[in-house]
This record gives sequence, structure tokens and C-alpha cells, in this order.
Amino acid sequence: MIKELQLRLLPKEAVNEQALKQVAARETGEQLSAITAVRVLKRSIDARQRTIYLNIKLRIFINEQPEENEYPVIDYPDVSQGKPVVVVGAGPGGLFAALRLIELGVRPVVVERGKDVHNRRKDIALISREHQVNPESNYSFGEGGAGAFSDGKLYTRSKKRGSVDKILQVFCQHGASTAILSDAHPHIGTDKLPRVIENMREQIIRSGGEVHFETRMERLIIEKEEVIGIETNTGKTFHGPVILATGHSARDVYHYLYEQQIPIEAKGIAVGVRLEHPQHLIDQIQYHRKEGRGDYLPAAEYSFVAQASGRGVYSFCMCPGGFVVPAASGSRQVVVNGMSPSNRGSRWANAGMVVEIHPEDYPTLMKGEKMIVQPDSPLALMAFQERLEELNWLNGGQKQIAPAQRMEDFIRKKNSFDLPESSYTPGLIASPLHFWMPEFITSRLQDGFRQFGRKAPGFLTNEALMIGVETRTSSPVRLLRDRETCQHITLRGLYPCGEGAGYAGGIVSAAMDGERCAESIAQAYAAP
Repeated sequence: MIKELQLRLLPKEAVNEQALKQVAARETGEQLSAITAVRVLKRSIDARQRTIYLNIKLRIFINEQPEENEYPVIDYPDVSQGKPVVVVGAGPGGLFAALRLIELGVRPVVVERGKDVHNRRKDIALISREHQVNPESNYSFGEGGAGAFSDGKLYTRSKKRGSVDKILQVFCQHGASTAILSDAHPHIGTDKLPRVIENMREQIIRSGGEVHFETRMERLIIEKEEVIGIETNTGKTFHGPVILATGHSARDVYHYLYEQQIPIEAKGIAVGVRLEHPQHLIDQIQYHRKEGRGDYLPAAEYSFVAQASGRGVYSFCMCPGGFVVPAASGSRQVVVNGMSPSNRGSRWANAGMVVEIHPEDYPTLMKGEKMIVQPDSPLALMAFQERLEELNWLNGGQKQIAPAQRMEDFIRKKNSFDLPESSYTPGLIASPLHFWMPEFITSRLQDGFRQFGRKAPGFLTNEALMIGVETRTSSPVRLLRDRETCQHITLRGLYPCGEGAGYAGGIVSAAMDGERCAESIAQAYAAP
């Protein structure tokens, strides 16, 4: 017999499978020995009151065994003789596009400018240890994309539940914990995600696809307004329609498209800082109790949104029990991001704290400085990103040392003469962010922080540290494509994809967009 129950439990009642079996026996009236298995279908935390509950949807197996798999398993066919599609970029958009192409009988040829996920680790370590940034292998470029070493959070606001479930199931099939199928805010963890990515690559190759690392697209091959392949820095050419899934930091690609007069447009972004608190303080605030999370609760998260002078101010990519990491992808840049291991076990919590920026804000943002591009250029906000990252680099001593300031000092426009301990390993230098960052951003951050402090007493504190700068929240450019076919509006055979093309925001939405582009290509191939 199988039963499903919607339960509201104390944290200690749901700490492990045995505890849940005891709850199941109590709720059903069955003997504990008759409860052969339990599976959590949905789980979320309700911390609105001092007594904290877990809302759990539980499937109970009584005197019978559950099915072997908790999700449908995809049988990937051999496509070695299939028609080729070139996939540029091995981030979530590109990897999921490749896997979906295989499902549909099409052969993916994945071209990635960076290194494989294993060798990429070594280059990332050099950023912290020796302040060296490899422009082709870093937190943004390489197998797995920007998400591989930046937390692996799988939360999305997409309403396409079926598509979201499919993405999570594919992750599970390639080694992710099945907990992501039930958690309200699923998270794989930076320590676990690389192996999942390797398994995806191995599946692509096993099915007859190709994966080429350290191979950068130099230009599109275009004949009669149709993309028929790419040329690369290795001298190799690859032929077939192209899924362009290069990620939000591929600035050379944006320059190339602009120079070739391939239609693109400026897209709004969000820019600010990484804000780091002691995790125990966030636990106390969010769980409304002095002891914080206690023995049975996870590291607490937060999400804040406010309006300040006509622009949104909000937390982004919150990493409980995490680390602030150096995310530059080139010289003369200091950029920060956040990540968490799967156990979310560090002493710190961090989140991006960013201000919404529209393309028309560019002249105000560059006030007092020479404009790098014309205000109406589609590359305007990208140029602003680059300038702010360079200013951060200059104020950090021209290394990967990051400028930082205590939170209350920033509000009061005071210098911080000492800084608290931080998770950011390249090092910090005290710097008046309120003085040298654009006033358009700092004034709105200050307003937003005051609002967040009123919503969550204790959040606005000098125990918290602002680390500059967070600029890579999304692509500053959108490649224009047809809504139905996903093809570029002027070039047949080109399928702009994922976050870098301006059509996604995070791992899951990029993966969903990759699948959608793959389906469009397969449909085009099948057309008479």
C-alpha cells in the first residue's frame, strides 16, 4: 500500500529517514515494522514564527518496496551517424542542449573555450594563491560554465514546472542527490557539481557526440544569410547549425557580433557588491531565536527586495554557509561572486546586493568620466561593467585583492579602518566604496540596506562586510531571436541560447533554454 501525507513537523521529527518512518507510523496507525520506506516529495521550512516547522509532502510505502528510481530515466541513443549541430559553450545551456539533441537523434559537437572541469580547478586556485587570471579558464569560462564553481543553486522562478522537473531529473540521472527533487530551494553544491558535469560529458561522448576543450569560436561561417558552422582558434572548422551558448562573460563574442553588424541590443543588468555576514547572525535573525539554527535546521537563507529612487535593490545568489570567490575573467579586473559547498558548512553567509540598471542609465553611471562608447550603443552597459571592474582592481592594489567596507560605515559614509575576518581568500583592503563607486549605485544601496535593516533587525550591522564588486549578475546584451523558432532574427541556423544570449538567469533556466533550442533545431532538421 502507498499513502501520501501532507505534514507539518518539528525539525527534529524530520531529521532522517528513521525519524520520518516513526512519524509515518504515528500518522497512519501502522506498525513501524510495516513502514518499508518513505520518500519526501516536497520539503520547505516555515520560519515565520518562533516555533519553526517543516512542511513535508511524504510518500509512505507500507509492506511494499518503492520503485528503484524516483524519476524517469532517459535512454540516450547512439547518434554517431546523426546530423551534426555545433554547440558553442559547455555551460548549463550548452550541456543540456547537447543532451536533448541526443534524445532527439541529433549529434552534438560541443566546443568549449576553457578547460575540462577537473583541470579548470587548478587555474581557479591560482587566482587566489598567485593572483593570476587565465582568460580562458576561470570562474566564468570552462566546462560547466559560471555555475560549476559558483554554488550550483537550482532555484528558478519559472512557472514551467514540467520543464523544471525534467532538468532536475537529468541532474539526478548524472549523479546529483535526489534531495534536489523535493527541496524548495534545491542546491547541488560546488563540491559535488563538477562530477555531475563530468558524467554529462561522458554521456555525450558515449552516445557519439563530440566535446572539444580549449577551442574558442573565432567567427561564424555564414553563407547566404545562413550560419553553417564556426571557425576556431585551433584552426579547426566545425559544420552544422550553431547553438550559441557562450555565457554572460563572453565579451569578445559580443564585440564580434557588433562588428559584424549582427543584431544585438543592450539589456538591463544589476550591479553592486557581495555582502558577507557571520552565518550564526543570519541564523539568529531568520530563525528568530538566540540559539540560531540549533541541531536540526540548515544554515539560514534570506531574500530581500526593495525600491529605491525608481530602481530595484535586491539580494542575489544568496550563499548560506558559503564563500566569496574571485570571479574575474581577464586582466585589470576584480569581480566577486559567491558559492557554497553541499553541506553549507562555512562560518559565513554571503549574497550579492545589487541595484537594477537600465540601458538608459549609462550616461548617469559614467558621469564625470569619459564615455567609452556612445550612450545608444548595445555595448554600453558592458562597457560600464568593464570600467567598474577596472576601478575595483585599481582600488585593490592591482591584484585580486578586493576593496571592502563595513556595512554601517558604508551607510554613514565613513572609512573602515579595520575589517572583520572574511572567507575571501585572495585578501581584502579597506576602501571607501561609498566614495569611488557611482553615486547612482551607492545611494540606492544605502537606502535599500536601511529598508532591509528595518525588515530584519540586526541585519544592518558593522559585523557585515561589503566586498566589491558584483557585476556579472546577467548578460548586458541580448541577441535578437524569433520567439517561436529560437533562431536569430536575421541569420538562419544561429540559435542564441541561455544566459549569455539574454534569455535565462541561472542554471535551471539556462538548461531549459538549451533544451528548447535543441528541440527547435531537431524540428527544423525534420522539416521537409
